[in-house]
Amino acid sequence: MIDQQTQASIVQAKDPLCDLPAQLHPHCIICGSSNPRGLSLAFILRSDDSVAAEFELDHTYAGYRDCPHGGVTSAILDASMAHWLFAHGLAGVTAELKIRFRHPIRLDKVGTAVAKLSRASHPLYILEAQVLQDGQVKAQATGKFIHKPDLVEQAHGGCDD
Repeated sequence: MIDQQTQASIVQAKDPLCDLPAQLHPHCIICGSSNPRGLSLAFILRSDDSVAAEFELDHTYAGYRDCPHGGVTSAILDASMAHWLFAHGLAGVTAELKIRFRHPIRLDKVGTAVAKLSRASHPLYILEAQVLQDGQVKAQATGKFIHKPDLVEQAHGGCDD
């Protein structure tokens, strides 16, 4: 359950002053558009207040045959939860990440990463994420993120330049 103070800060932050991911980590292996070896996932805020991004992994990201390495899947789940924060004008660092791998994700097939807020008690945000492929939940995660307002302030300062 989100307390009123946290809800108010989320509502106020829904119109971020600039593109936080591009400002905070342009070379991110998952979402950074400046990383030629990255996935360049483009997360969008959906009407149900979740964020989502489609992706397709090739054999560069392989672990076991025809499946991505679990660390790659973990990074996608972690990034999707961070992007929920970004979409709300917040920045945080991962304090804990719990992942459940349910079914193999297949390389060379489109998948979708989705994340949403589970609950918050500022400065702690608990988020949930899933990787879906072929209509099936392939992996899911719960992450605890600590809000770091100084990161947002630094990013917003860079927007005025």
